[in-house]
Amino acid sequence: MVEPKKPEKADMNKNAKAAPAAEPEAAAKPTSSKAAKPQMTEAKSKKYDERAARTSSIIRLAGKDISGTLELERALMNIKGVGFSMAQALVYSVDKNLKIPPTTKLEDLNEDQMSKLEAIIKEPNKFGIPTYLLNRRRDRETGIDMHVVGNDLVFATRQDITKDIALRTIRGYRHQYNQKVRGQHTRSTGRTGATVGVSKKSNKPATSAKKK
Repeated sequence: MVEPKKPEKADMNKNAKAAPAAEPEAAAKPTSSKAAKPQMTEAKSKKYDERAARTSSIIRLAGKDISGTLELERALMNIKGVGFSMAQALVYSVDKNLKIPPTTKLEDLNEDQMSKLEAIIKEPNKFGIPTYLLNRRRDRETGIDMHVVGNDLVFATRQDITKDIALRTIRGYRHQYNQKVRGQHTRSTGRTGATVGVSKKSNKPATSAKKK
């Protein structure tokens, strides 16, 4: 029986050297799992552009950072102390005194117009705003009708509460104990602490005969 011929050492070395040569070719071909990502659609790119425009135009007004892309009325409502009715009255006053239409965006105003707008916000009663829209009428210390916004409103409210607590008024007493101040019911809502529920009185048993 003829024995199979064993491969020589030189042939084994050739095969070992030839095998790694095929690896770079396989690595060069992109696999299906690493396919190129699809490009961004026009709708998505438009949304990203609009979002970038909103964040880029930030304007400081009455101590508040407001987006410059908002119209005047909507921008004023972002200020603490200016609600819907007050914003409408301010827009009407700005249109009448500064000749700025209500549809104007905040970023379209120049520095002079911004300073005049801030003056109207801080002292609206001097520009034809009715007194009943002001949030601080007949001030305790000065007795003047004024409108407070922003951090000044927070500070003034905190000072009023502190003064009520010091004077021991009913409002101050209820503020001190975290109770409702404006006459609301407190049996079912506004509870603080570990409250379980309403405890009902149990029916008393029938009393025995009267003692002689």
